[in-house]
Amino acid sequence: MKWPFDPRHLRTLEAVSRLRSFAAAGEELGFTQSAVSQQIAELERRVGTPVVTRRPVRLTEAGQVLLTTETAITVSMSAAATELAALADGSVGLLRLGAFISAATSLVPPALAQVRAAHPGVRLVLREMEQGETHAALLRGDLDLAITFDYTHAVRTPPRGIREDHLIDDPILIVLPEDHPLATRHEVGLHDVPSQEWITTNVSLDLGVADLDVHAEQPVIPAALDFEGQDFRTALSLVATGLGVALLPRLALHHAPPGVTARPVAPIPMVRRIHTARLDTRRTPRAVQHLRTALQQAASALG
Repeated sequence: MKWPFDPRHLRTLEAVSRLRSFAAAGEELGFTQSAVSQQIAELERRVGTPVVTRRPVRLTEAGQVLLTTETAITVSMSAAATELAALADGSVGLLRLGAFISAATSLVPPALAQVRAAHPGVRLVLREMEQGETHAALLRGDLDLAITFDYTHAVRTPPRGIREDHLIDDPILIVLPEDHPLATRHEVGLHDVPSQEWITTNVSLDLGVADLDVHAEQPVIPAALDFEGQDFRTALSLVATGLGVALLPRLALHHAPPGVTARPVAPIPMVRRIHTARLDTRRTPRAVQHLRTALQQAASALG
């Protein structure tokens, strides 16, 4: 929307109204009396009606409307400046974190509890988001901090304007029913699990191993069950009831149900790298810095 006036002219109008003098308003604002007169004349030209009577100096009804607008703008800007300053020192404000589900259920709660204890005036917002949404949300200004991931064998560069800092390595594990014959091994190879026992998850799709029966001499057998979802607790429940075996990150096992066990992948470990992501700015609000530190401490505790 294009405004019919320049907000800077409203500031001049407010000074003229309060001081009841063009000359005094110019002295306060650092303008000449002629410059003040020109600004008021330009304001009147833009709104199409007089806003000040000259003798005596007094606002017209249109001027009163614009003065109310100027007051609202000034109050809003002052409140924003106060909130930004307070957010910088961690006293009040809004702190918005985006995280995928396995991080939100493991790393985030102790970190947010630490921030709440240190900054009780900060309002906390947690948004569970898919990985593909977080960078765009940061760039739009919808988040202050996000938790993201990639894989050691598929390193991803964040988009321009985003800074990522490594948080923790999250090994990918083969999760089996605890009475599975392979559960006695120290580590399990992908080829050791018959393909008809696999539960396909988005992790196996991300890793490019959705088709897990790669023996050239055998026909390809589809996985017994495809799980299409983001909440790995569902996949864990499927494994616990004996419906199959799944590739899942270690963080997903934070609240694993009884009846499942996990083994490292052999012969080459698979690792999901988890990061914090934020806008790449020279200054970071103190509450955001505190949240990053709290997430690092939560990651160290889990590690």
